[in-house]
Amino acid sequence: MDLTAIQQALREQGLDGWLFYDHHYRDEIAYSILGLGKMHVTRRWFYLVPATGEPIKLNHRVEPRHLEKLPGVQQHYGGWRELRTKLAAMLKSCKRVAMQYSPNNDIMYVSLVDGGMLELIRSFGVEVVTSADLVSRFEAVLSEEQIFSHFAARDSMDRIMAAAFKEIGQRVRHGGWDEWGVRQWLGEAFARENLITDDLPIVGANANAGNPHYEPTAEVHGPIREGDLVLLDMWAKKNTPGAVYYDITWTGVIGTPSEKQQKVFEIVRDARKAGAKKVADAFAANKRIEGWEVDDATRWVINNAGYGEWFVHRTGHSIGINVHGNGANMDNLETHDTRQILPNTLFSVEPGIYLPEFGVRSEVDVLVHNGRAQVTGAEQEELVRI
Repeated sequence: MDLTAIQQALREQGLDGWLFYDHHYRDEIAYSILGLGKMHVTRRWFYLVPATGEPIKLNHRVEPRHLEKLPGVQQHYGGWRELRTKLAAMLKSCKRVAMQYSPNNDIMYVSLVDGGMLELIRSFGVEVVTSADLVSRFEAVLSEEQIFSHFAARDSMDRIMAAAFKEIGQRVRHGGWDEWGVRQWLGEAFARENLITDDLPIVGANANAGNPHYEPTAEVHGPIREGDLVLLDMWAKKNTPGAVYYDITWTGVIGTPSEKQQKVFEIVRDARKAGAKKVADAFAANKRIEGWEVDDATRWVINNAGYGEWFVHRTGHSIGINVHGNGANMDNLETHDTRQILPNTLFSVEPGIYLPEFGVRSEVDVLVHNGRAQVTGAEQEELVRI
């Protein structure tokens, strides 16, 4: 935990403190920001970082040492009456505190404090505001070493993607292949490149490509044949401490694409470009930009082409040591994401059109670094002719 940086951020936002609270390991964000390891938590704990001064720790006497690694004054409680008395005293100098909360559950990824606890804190005359932007600042901003790890993953995965399409074409034309076989082949390729992932890639042909989160299994998968459209969605990171993910989606056709397949791909490609350009233009002009604005830019292209009902998910997500990170998402569909896109953060731009007969998604990663926004890997300009 960087206490100095947190307190500076609180002062910049005009907040009196950041109140961390957990029970039964419900708030993983708190453990990550505070640098706490996963622990057995059966009683409530609280940690107040004030904008100035020394933090305060409040633990149950049954688990008195859970916060011992953190700086600050240690306090303990036993019964619920004592808890409320000491919690009120902790907050007596605070008028506005941040917690892992989002008004109306708008940004549910950080809305982790239960309603009852919010009622209790407010009963002390304290205003609770969302910690969403604070979380982005301390969870999504990458170090130079982490940025380097992202590019290392890119180099490996761009090679694997190109090789996968060649392998699919060769096998389909010489005995046949299927979605599950491709998925296993990609997993083996990851291992050879020292890549790890939380799940194997998505491999979908034709109608299965029209299911955004389709996952073939050994029991349920489809064949891949001449003339099929194939979607590959891959995400992985180098198997090194603190490494950051690279996440891409490409689409190809075994043979010659139909006119409709070509048209849909071009719409999705142009939407992807519009999203990346929106961010690049904002940083070039030194303007604040929020996640929802990028979603609007991509969605306008697809809506304008008449396919809006088939673009069923957000434009993109934050990327970090987890493939879905804790920074701003490019979203004005599933949520109205007002989190600021910060320097040294990374996110995907991945619009898609998902029709009953096939689906197309085109995904790149965008890094904001050194005052500009850049796509970090290869950009698909045409459907791959497999």
